[in-house]
Amino acid sequence: MADSKRKVLFVCMGNICRSPAAEAVLQHLIEVNNLTKMIEVDSAGTHGYHVGEMADRRMRQAGEKRGYRFVTRARQIQPGDLDEFELVVAMDRTNLSFIQRLHERPTAEIRLLSHFLDSKWGEEVPDPYYGGLKGFEQVLDMLEAAGPAMLDYLKDPRA
Repeated sequence: MADSKRKVLFVCMGNICRSPAAEAVLQHLIEVNNLTKMIEVDSAGTHGYHVGEMADRRMRQAGEKRGYRFVTRARQIQPGDLDEFELVVAMDRTNLSFIQRLHERPTAEIRLLSHFLDSKWGEEVPDPYYGGLKGFEQVLDMLEAAGPAMLDYLKDPRA
């Protein structure tokens, strides 16, 4: 890795709901804990449906009520991301499978977000896109629950 920053990439399907919310939640934790020189966070989608768009309006509204900022625009994951980022976190098994097929020998560790959650949350972060506002809140609840464990892992992956 060219620089000393720990780099994490969150991935969902379109990069407008779950992964930009994960990016915003972790970025907030990074800033609150004065870790901006140590950890860098980004997000991407497995599909290019929304490239260039801001996060979904409903996700921005739900997240901004909790104090999160959504600043990036949707992009599609590229094979090179699996070498540039140290940790790639998929929101569900479908996207995990897509990521695993993207690169034959990635240097990134690839995990489901549920790796950082206890079992009460289930294995997948549900896609809220076609549902109501409650789904966006549920995603944020999951991301907030996973945030501290992710931050601890990024500070020390042996922990």
